[in-house]
Amino acid sequence: MPKMKTHKGTQKRFKITGSGKVRRRQAGRGHLKAAKGVKRYRRLSGETDLSPGDEKRVNRLLGR
Repeated sequence: MPKMKTHKGTQKRFKITGSGKVRRRQAGRGHLKAAKGVKRYRRLSGETDLSPGDEKRVNRLLGR
């Protein structure tokens, strides 16, 4: 059986922590900034953990 290939789009969007959790960026910061408040924009900064249901799918795409 051939090796499983890493999904490159997934690899660029997600990071794996040292403990094995999957981190993702917050959505909603790309455009239309004027319509969003400063407080909301700041809350969307940084990264957050992926939900357990999505983590299974992402791990499969990453070949883990």
